[in-house]
Amino acid sequence: MIHWFRVLVAFTVCTAFNGFSAERSAFNYPETRRIDQIDDYHGTKIADPYRWLEDDNAPETKAWVEAQNRVTFGYLESIPQRARIKQRLTELWNYERYGVPFKRGERYFVMKNDGLQNQAVLYTLDSLDSPPRLLLDPNKLSTNGTIALASYDVTENGNLMAYSLSRSGSDWRDWHVRDVRTGQDLPDALQWGRFSGASWTKEGKGFFYSRYAEPAKTNEFKGPFYYQKVYYHRLGTPQSNDRLVYERKDQKEWGFEGQVTDDGRYLIIHVSQGTDTRNRVFYQDLSVPNPPTVELLNDFDAEYDFVDNDGPVFWFKTDLNAPRRRVIAIDVTKPDRSSWKEILPQTKDLLGSVNVVNNRFIGVYLHDAHTLVKFFSLQGKPLKELALPGVGSAGGFGGKRNESETFYSFASFTMPPAVYRYDFKTKKSSVYKKPYVSADLSRFETRQVFYPSKDGIRIPMFIVQKRGLKLDGNNPTVLYGYGGFDISLTPVYRPSVLSWLELGGVYAVANLRGGGEYGQEWHQAGMKLKKQNVFNDFIAAAEWLIKQKYTRPAKLAISGGSNGGLLVGACLTQRPDLFGAALPAVGVMDMLRFTQFTAGWAWTSDYGSPENPEEFKALYAYSPYHNIKSNLKYPATLITTADHDDRVVPAHSFKFASALQAAQAGPRPILIRVETSAGHGGGKPTGKIIDEAADQWAFLVRELGMQ
Repeated sequence: MIHWFRVLVAFTVCTAFNGFSAERSAFNYPETRRIDQIDDYHGTKIADPYRWLEDDNAPETKAWVEAQNRVTFGYLESIPQRARIKQRLTELWNYERYGVPFKRGERYFVMKNDGLQNQAVLYTLDSLDSPPRLLLDPNKLSTNGTIALASYDVTENGNLMAYSLSRSGSDWRDWHVRDVRTGQDLPDALQWGRFSGASWTKEGKGFFYSRYAEPAKTNEFKGPFYYQKVYYHRLGTPQSNDRLVYERKDQKEWGFEGQVTDDGRYLIIHVSQGTDTRNRVFYQDLSVPNPPTVELLNDFDAEYDFVDNDGPVFWFKTDLNAPRRRVIAIDVTKPDRSSWKEILPQTKDLLGSVNVVNNRFIGVYLHDAHTLVKFFSLQGKPLKELALPGVGSAGGFGGKRNESETFYSFASFTMPPAVYRYDFKTKKSSVYKKPYVSADLSRFETRQVFYPSKDGIRIPMFIVQKRGLKLDGNNPTVLYGYGGFDISLTPVYRPSVLSWLELGGVYAVANLRGGGEYGQEWHQAGMKLKKQNVFNDFIAAAEWLIKQKYTRPAKLAISGGSNGGLLVGACLTQRPDLFGAALPAVGVMDMLRFTQFTAGWAWTSDYGSPENPEEFKALYAYSPYHNIKSNLKYPATLITTADHDDRVVPAHSFKFASALQAAQAGPRPILIRVETSAGHGGGKPTGKIIDEAADQWAFLVRELGMQ
């Protein structure tokens, strides 16, 4: 990333397209050209004066980005505390951390980061006690750490690995094959994978994967993509010879993920449609030549997540008639619904994931947004609840049906992720790897509270703070949220949050509707025409924190990324008086044109479509870009995005920043920070993560009046 060591540069401030502000901001920004772009949405004429910023390849757009970064980094470099914050963040990030290991054949595989490595490194071990052997170090693939290991799959005997790489944070994936025994790559190289893993056949002669057609160069990072296809790649052959396994020329929005069952007999094809939680499931019987594709579940009426199989009996986690999910069994020799059997019924808690290890189900549940783990027999009989180290988040629990061990991680807001091994023979957990961090974590505590939203619905919120915190309304506070796409926010450890706590801040996480914390009913209460509920929940969280004297508006910042960036953008435009600062990251800010770029069309399942007249009205009512008004004093805002974000294209942030800068009637800065050689967030190098966090906290230290 380029740091611009320059003072603020004075430029002419443009007026917002909503009108002219009589009181100009005391801050100076680059001039942003306006155009006379008017669109007609169902009879409503809407201006889009910054449409030209959607062309990120245009010289004028690149010059605009450079000018904005000069202003932003000039401001950030002027903050005396920034260097100290970055130094402390670097210290807090510098601890050894492991992923959850798994076993293939006689080998174990595990990811590890020594501390400040830009990317985690993949190792293999002959036994848990043997020294690890380096298998793949992504840090050696680029000079700046921007090539990341995105996903990988290992053959059953543990000898070969298919792995995909992401470059500069892009969602596009290149596939390669490595011989685990030698550590060398085979000649196989595949391109244009996206939103797909790989799955080896049982004998390890090839694997299934999904890909798209090669895009036009000008649309590689912003053009929409359709017609994903499933292919089989046989080792030692060029990609041009890959066998087409399944496609649907009549369904451009369908996506496919192929998964070979552990017994090697079936290829399960999960069929998705955008980000809709509902899906279809097809399969092929690999034991016969040229197998037909059987459309087992084709009603698109619920979520069906394949768990495992016992011969022709398939187990699925589903929310069919169970918004908090259950497990059912379907015998594919008699697939009619009257023959389906319930194995694990729905409970009061959300069933998050299910695995079959050691001939039992391991169910990972969410209870008020924290983890419970329960074991069941294959007939559904409860066996035990796994004791966890506290209130937090557990994950992992992989393995095969005949294995006698499984591994999992556990973390909380004040407990870095430790990895545990569970032995089914002794029925006990033991620590596999536990990190050490350079901080006294006992100084901090986590509370879970519940507060009423605007309509009276009870919303949970985690609050992380110093022990003995004085509730006098003067605590600088960051309120974080997401609220969408059935995604749950659970307790996780982040060095950046610990740094904020050490600075004297409070960190709050609100579990808003639209997320998945309580199942589909919770999710659907924040979708489409009900999306305003999400913003109301977030605003109510802020009001509760103020009422309870944790903080006050001048000391309160809101933060969120992606859909959470939309959340921050919508709330700061609806209630600019409620916040002292805002940190919207890689946000969806133009709700009338989000469908025009990359995966945007897939989000209509959650947002609705601007092509639908009723849904257009709801989208337009909260679209951050379109609801900026002049003559208002907006909170200090640091917008962050990246030049290679091909999920939420940076144009969203470019246009939002331009409109907000032009409309600002108060003295607080409206800045945009555009990261280079980075994407939506996945695979971002550690160095860039630290730089961005340091800039965000430094921004808040100044704008919230912290010493």
